[in-house]
This record gives sequence, structure tokens and C-alpha cells, in this order.
Amino acid sequence: MVLALGALAVGSFAIGTTEFVSMGLLPQLAAGVDVSIPTAGHVISLYALGVVVGAPVLSVLGARMPRRTLLLLLMGVFLFGNLATALAQSYPQLLAARFVAGLPHGAYFGIASIVAADLVSPARRGQAVSLVMTGLSVATVVGVPAATWLGQGIGWRSAYWLVAALALMTLVLVASLVPFLPGDKTVSRTGELAALKRPQVLLALAAGAIGFGGMFALYTYIAPTVTDVAGLSEGMVPVYLLAFGLGSLLGTPLAGRLADWSVMRTMLIGSAAMGLGLVAFTVTAQWFIPGLITAFLIPIAGSLLVISLQMRLMAVAGKARALGAALNHSALNTANALGAWLGGLVIAAGFGYTATSWVGAGLSLAGFGILLVSAALERRSPTVVD
Repeated sequence: MVLALGALAVGSFAIGTTEFVSMGLLPQLAAGVDVSIPTAGHVISLYALGVVVGAPVLSVLGARMPRRTLLLLLMGVFLFGNLATALAQSYPQLLAARFVAGLPHGAYFGIASIVAADLVSPARRGQAVSLVMTGLSVATVVGVPAATWLGQGIGWRSAYWLVAALALMTLVLVASLVPFLPGDKTVSRTGELAALKRPQVLLALAAGAIGFGGMFALYTYIAPTVTDVAGLSEGMVPVYLLAFGLGSLLGTPLAGRLADWSVMRTMLIGSAAMGLGLVAFTVTAQWFIPGLITAFLIPIAGSLLVISLQMRLMAVAGKARALGAALNHSALNTANALGAWLGGLVIAAGFGYTATSWVGAGLSLAGFGILLVSAALERRSPTVVD
């Protein structure tokens, strides 16, 4: 069981690496396909669009397939998308390749979470899911810096060749170590999509898409915040990013244990703590050590929210567990876009870089309010056992 979960975590490590490495290699990508850096930034948007589109579509199409088979197909598409990225010779080819690479992202995490939960006792499902998601956290600490260093040193294509190698490794490990688990033959595509009509599913997705946007409102603009607000050199930006990554790495297993205690309470604690952390950062951002500590604590709270939302959606989606789990990642990528967009608006309006943390706190507060509504409805008409 541990080896199977480890195999799934290698896949999440590969996906986490490719999701964020493009941000660190934008200048090289732009030069490689002869476009400006802002134009090259669209490759990140196309990847996110692939996640948002692919999560529900691939989950519904593969709902009745054996879980291991579906995981292998999804990782095969991911491998193809990253190979196509490494081989792209023009900007349109690069955009198409990143879109394809993003398609299996959400569905893989959704199916991997279901497999992880089914391999352990009900009392340990949160910990099993968090172990799979740990690969994503490790990617922010190890995978992304390593792939960025490789891409800057010997060419941007090498970063995606590395990801392709990780995808190939995942295929071998999943085929060898993940046991056969049948799909749900009783589920229909219409029945899967019917989960989107459930109020608790919609509330959980809204809490993720809006509430977790607070994290990205800050994270997207952390580099100019470090240099302009704290007055530090560009060389200190990776230190803050490392703090974010370490916080996420610590928060993921903690989230699993708390989710096994209570999913709803963990969502509320994570959302509230993230909002408080973002408020604190508006004050501490001007100093190195206090700002760094706050940057470390915020993603711990964010991890509590992400893991518990994953468990919540798997529970309230009924038979459409695969769709519910995958849609969590569509919501999180929507949060990415929303947080970055609103943060950019306040910066453009002249409110300064610390204003992004106020935006983030507002989004977290909105997400907390949505979760309170969900908790109130749950008490009135219980739908899941917490």
C-alpha cells in the first residue's frame, strides 16, 4: 500500500514540477519561440485552461474504467504533452503542447486520491490522500528549482525532457505497484454531471475557487513584494519561494491528519488561518525575518484548505467521486487566475504590492463565509458523515 501511494506521489511530483517551472523559465521560453515575455506568459494560462477543461471531461469519460488503467492513460497524455513541449518549434505549437499537458492534471489527482482512499481504512483516508498530494509540495521545494536550474543552464527544453522522464517513471511505477481497482460500472455520464447540481458540491468548489484565490493574490506578486517592499535583492526571492514550499510540505501531512479528525472543521480552520496570515503579511512584508516567517505559515493554512476540500468533494459528490475530486483542481486553477487578476488590478491602481495581501485576505474571508453556509446547511440536512 505504501509503495502504491509512493508511485502515485511520483506522478503528482511530475505534475507539480511542470505546472510551476514555466514561471521560472519565461525569459528562456520567450527567446526560444521568438515572442515577448508577456506573450510567453500565455503558455501558463493555456496550461491552466487545460486543467480546467480536462478535469471534468476526462473524469466523466473515464468514470467506468479500471482505476489503474485510467491513471496510465492520463499519465500517457501528460507524457505526450511534455514531449510536445520539449519539441515545440513555434509559439502556436508551444501553446498547444501546454494545453495538452494540462488536460490530465485534475483528473490524475482526482483518480489518484480515490485510489489512495480506497487502499486504506476509512479512518486513514485523509492521510493517504495527503501522502499522494505530498508529491506536489515536494515539487515546489525540489522539482521546480531543479528543473529551472537545468533549463537555465542547458536550455529550456531540458526542463520538459526531465518532466517527461518523470512521467515515464510514473507509468512504470503505477503499472507495477498500484493494484487493480475496478471502475464504477453503475455510474453514467449523466449521473456524473448531475453532481454539479448538488448545493454542497457547488459550495465546496466556490470555496476553493474564491477562498484559495487569496493565496495566489500574494504568491503571484511575491517577487516585486520582496524587492520593492522589503528592499531585498532579487537573489532573496528564491528564499521566500522556498519558505512557501516548505510551508506547503509541512502543511500537507498535517492536513491529512486533521481531515481524518474532521473535514469541515479543517476547512474552516485552514480558511480562517490563511486569511489571518495574509493580513499579517501586509505588516510583516517590510521586514525580512517576520515576512519570511509569515510566508512560511500561510501555505500551511492553505494546505489544510486544499486537502480538506479534496476530501469534502469526494464525499458530497456521491457516486461521482472521481468528478468531485478532479473538480477541486479546476477550482484551484480558477483561484490562481482570480487571485492574480485581482492582485494585478490593485497594483495597477497604485495601491502598492502589499495591497495584494489585502485582496487575498478579502478572498479568504469570502471563502470562509461560503464554508460557513455549507456548514449551516450540513447541520440542517446532513449529507455526509464527518
